[in-house]
Amino acid sequence: MGREMLVMGLMLLGASFMALAGLGLLRMPDLFLRMSSTAKAGTLGAGLILLGAAIHFNNFAISTRAVAIIVFLLLTAPVAAHMIGRAAYFDGVPLWKGTVQDDLHGHYRVSTHTLETGAVPEEDSPPADADQIPDNSDFDR
Repeated sequence: MGREMLVMGLMLLGASFMALAGLGLLRMPDLFLRMSSTAKAGTLGAGLILLGAAIHFNNFAISTRAVAIIVFLLLTAPVAAHMIGRAAYFDGVPLWKGTVQDDLHGHYRVSTHTLETGAVPEEDSPPADADQIPDNSDFDR
């Protein structure tokens, strides 16, 4: 009885985190916030569901596979989200108009595709036109 309750709790918690990841995908105003919410909540949700499945089946082979998948997700999902976000930023995808701080602005040289510690001239930086920033969200209202 206790094990079934634990499995049910893990599965429901995992499903809740996955639903929150989906909600974040719909509600967040720009690409970078959407990727952050889905990478974190989706990875945690999938991990909890797999942990619940490993406990439910109580089989060494299944548990080993579930733990291997959890480790693989924890190692790859944040790295993949970071690389996609970095490529999108360098390609000029606009930030949300409510973004307070942009640490990379003025440090990426488009001509050589390198990050530099000093300031880079505006003509060699990615486009950051404020007119391109979409207002497609009720997030800030």
